[in-house]
Amino acid sequence: MTTKDDLISDFEFLDNWEDRYRHVIELGKALPPFPEAERNETNKVQGCASQVWLIGEAKTTPKGTVLEFQGDSDAHIVKGLVAVLLTLVSGHSPKDILETDILGIFRQIGLEGHLTPQRSNGLRSMVERIRTHARAALAVA
Repeated sequence: MTTKDDLISDFEFLDNWEDRYRHVIELGKALPPFPEAERNETNKVQGCASQVWLIGEAKTTPKGTVLEFQGDSDAHIVKGLVAVLLTLVSGHSPKDILETDILGIFRQIGLEGHLTPQRSNGLRSMVERIRTHARAALAVA
């Protein structure tokens, strides 16, 4: 499983936007298949120009509650952005997710500045959906 540090290191190694773009697409291709039954309006992220679906599940571990996410998109680059996002949050505690500057990491790895305004808005919508899951999990804990 790729960690946040691995992800940052991989992107720092890539010199230009074209290489980063290709890497994002490859990450998207590596996402596990998204359950067909979950491709519904409830799981669809509003505010994305492409279709994006995200689901989250709280799991209890010996170290406490962690959130596991799955996601998909009908657009290659957006599916890659979903993969990057899930690398940053899946398997982490709700508190850690809420304390992580996700958009700051996208800036750090050189992705945010190359997104169209529509994709930037979609990314913010995905991040907000994940934060909503994290806040709900904290409220239950």
